[in-house]
Amino acid sequence: MERIQKSLISKDLTKKMVFIVGPRQVGKTWLAQEIAKDYSNSLYLNYDHREDRDIIHSESWLPTTDLLILDEIHKMKDWKNFLKGVYDTSPEKLQILVTGSARLDVFRQSGDSLAGRYFLHHLLPFSYKESSIGKKFPIDHLMERGGFPEPVLAETPEDAIRWRNQYAESLIRYDILDFENIHDLRAIQLLFHLLRSRVGSPVSCKSISEDIGKSPNTIKKYIQILEALFIVFRITPYARNISRSLRKEPKLYFYDTGLVQGDEGVRFENFIAVSLLKHLSFVHDTKGTITQLHYLRTKERQEVDFCLVINGQAKLMVEAKHSDSTASRHLHYFNKRFDILGVQVVRHLKKEHVSGNITVRKAENFLLELKA
Repeated sequence: MERIQKSLISKDLTKKMVFIVGPRQVGKTWLAQEIAKDYSNSLYLNYDHREDRDIIHSESWLPTTDLLILDEIHKMKDWKNFLKGVYDTSPEKLQILVTGSARLDVFRQSGDSLAGRYFLHHLLPFSYKESSIGKKFPIDHLMERGGFPEPVLAETPEDAIRWRNQYAESLIRYDILDFENIHDLRAIQLLFHLLRSRVGSPVSCKSISEDIGKSPNTIKKYIQILEALFIVFRITPYARNISRSLRKEPKLYFYDTGLVQGDEGVRFENFIAVSLLKHLSFVHDTKGTITQLHYLRTKERQEVDFCLVINGQAKLMVEAKHSDSTASRHLHYFNKRFDILGVQVVRHLKKEHVSGNITVRKAENFLLELKA
């Protein structure tokens, strides 16, 4: 299956270094190696391999190398300055592609020595739009399998389930422990499984702390780790004053919809959340536009699932419904009060229609109009 970003990443490589970040096993290494096929003398080095690690430390790749792919380089001590040195002293013909887990994304958010030297691309699970480029999969298939390459392409549902069980286990036992020293593995396991059943609902660290027996600050730290490793992502209520928004309870969604425990409506909402995040990430990565995904909620609990914010302005409200064809009264409320365009995306819908200023769309048609 083709990745939408491939040609754009190749173009960016002619200008700067490129970082590809995203969840583990989402296809970063595969994409890098597909890009390498367009080069005469590419070299892939994985810091986890001893021989590759020696080549990296000594910078002993051949002078004819035209594409250098560095995987898991974030495990190298002082890797940021290492990359800066390689980039600043390499011949102009050498292009550098760096792939890795969330550490690169966390690093991007802080001050760094690589400012101005790289472009960042997020690689997220397959979307409905992306899957329609090659072997087209129905939405139900992507909701069940979760959008990661291996389970999506698995021959049987059982193979996909086996992959997910191993994936979830490795995330907790290896990735999380490798990312930060966690003294209570059982607590973060409980949190992980508890969040799977609370998708789409406001998350209270105080409430969860009572369920798990850890302080609210510890729960907050654990959730931040899950976010940093691309396991879950948060969306906060939209407010014109962003500091007010951050003080309110967020909602959490999983990058892997297959991990969600709930009815079809909940899983469909998670699938739409990932699709919208992928769309906004693509716009940000390729256009430089500042994008954010929020939700809308009043003190009277009038709520809309998602709000797409572009350069600080709310541009579109999205309500995800599994089968309800009647436009949500909450969409009408926010449209009338704040003049924000609204769309209700329905999984099972006979006919698309307009209700006042709100459009009711079939999920397939809406998703195909997203950027990625």
